[in-house]
Amino acid sequence: MPLASGEGHRQNIRGRRSREQLLDTAFYCIATGGPEAVSANLIAREAGVSWGRVNYQFGGTDGFWAALMEYLEGKLGPFHPEIPDHPGIAERVGAIIVHLWKAIDLPANRAVTNLRLGLPRKVDQLESTYPQTAAALASWDRRWNIDFTRAFDGLPVEQDKVRKVVAMLPGAMSGLRAEHSMVGYIDVEQARQGLAEVIIAYLST
Repeated sequence: MPLASGEGHRQNIRGRRSREQLLDTAFYCIATGGPEAVSANLIAREAGVSWGRVNYQFGGTDGFWAALMEYLEGKLGPFHPEIPDHPGIAERVGAIIVHLWKAIDLPANRAVTNLRLGLPRKVDQLESTYPQTAAALASWDRRWNIDFTRAFDGLPVEQDKVRKVVAMLPGAMSGLRAEHSMVGYIDVEQARQGLAEVIIAYLST
């Protein structure tokens, strides 16, 4: 019995290490390679394991992407930004935009973006093909909405407006960040300031 128990323990350790290796490799490949790297077979080859190992560890591609979302959530930690003491609307919005500007280009955020771009674009197709991954993405979006809605707690603003701002911010900031990475003549810092002013005016009315 002790021998069998020890052998089983060693197998569990190997299994955990193999799982971590696959998730680490997926993180690196997708964060640096773009949407075209969203391939479980490609990641398995990069990790030096067979597709059968991925299937054994995660139950297939759907389980693999769902586990990767959980892994990336751990890499990023809490979404909520640091808010100044006793802020008004302008200070609160400014803090949120600064937080997003810094966070959006983190490797884990890039991996999430590229994973989403590599998956089916239509929700019904995503849910039918990758139900576990769809549930993980839905949980991610809910957490985003909860954390950033709370960032406006205590302000005299309409909750409907807050919800609309929270829904709009990821796309707006991603667009500005993409513009920042390209050659051109748009003053992205000015655009970012303009975005903050528009949000402040919208929430203040």
